[in-house]
Amino acid sequence: MITTSGRKTKSIMHDYRHLIRMTDNNGMMQFSHLGVPDAGSGYTLDDNARALMLTADNEHIQELAAAYAAYLFQAQDKNGGWCNLLSNGVYYSTYDSEDSIGRALLACAVSSASCVEGIRELCHDMFKRNIPRVLSFTSPRAIAYSLLALCKYQPEAWPPYYQTLAGQLSGELIELYQLKHSQRWYWFEDYLTYCNGILPQALLAFAGVSDNRQVLAIGKDSLNFLSEVLFRNEHLDIVGNCGWYQRGGKIPIFDQQPVDAASIISVLLEAYELLGNREYLDLAQTAYEWYHGRNHHGLPLYNEVTGGCFDALTEEGVNLNQGAEAVVSLLLSDLMMEEYLVQEEIGQTLEQA
Repeated sequence: MITTSGRKTKSIMHDYRHLIRMTDNNGMMQFSHLGVPDAGSGYTLDDNARALMLTADNEHIQELAAAYAAYLFQAQDKNGGWCNLLSNGVYYSTYDSEDSIGRALLACAVSSASCVEGIRELCHDMFKRNIPRVLSFTSPRAIAYSLLALCKYQPEAWPPYYQTLAGQLSGELIELYQLKHSQRWYWFEDYLTYCNGILPQALLAFAGVSDNRQVLAIGKDSLNFLSEVLFRNEHLDIVGNCGWYQRGGKIPIFDQQPVDAASIISVLLEAYELLGNREYLDLAQTAYEWYHGRNHHGLPLYNEVTGGCFDALTEEGVNLNQGAEAVVSLLLSDLMMEEYLVQEEIGQTLEQA
């Protein structure tokens, strides 16, 4: 795996060793003790959805993608609902969440373009069974994940119902923003918690397929506000989960989680693709370097010994456990950044020719 010294990274090695260890016939295990997978911790829709997005279009790890797609399929009932947690062979609905279902929808939307026909068709079917349910969501992140899922699900071939649905979901996010934002607080809620990037990202993605100027303006304003909060002292300083960032309060520094670095990378690259502003790509690169030591402690989150990713940046250093959410977040970030760095190198080569 690459390390960074502060500027552009020109090559990325994808280290799947820990991902492979964390996967068995049931799918992706939830937690690990240090670098040792813990099958007793169970399996979640969240983790397997993210892992499916990572692997669905990679022909070299099709067996992993098939395992994650199978988990989503087994966790979905005949009416389209999903159960989040599988433990000791039993699905527990007490741990279900709208956010996890939204992530599963996004995974199905992205994976419906898989290079593997079986995964592609399965994801189409799961997406269609669940998407009518999203209008009942009350969680802003679940709404945003669902809207982003619709935008990634062949928008050029949307049936009229999907167009209406996307418009309604974007309207709900706009309503939240108009209710909560002020001159100094350009946000959808009175606090910043986890995976904040999904909220502006969903609006930017919808602006890209709808040419809606109001949606675009709110997407840009909220992303710029989020970036001002997160990028301090020339590095990414994620909002800590010890109290989160409450409006009018102080930003807690710890614990910082890898999934939040992936979230801000994803929205910044969405903005760069839509708007072409180089600053967004530079910020995404800075956020990516968080995993490799450009952070509050100057410590890498990537574990070269195991191929895993430490669970958090803590006040004392790092949380040495290396669970599913952390390693998949790192690998998704690898994948996202590689695509744009390759494009950049191609563009530079063409300019020099």
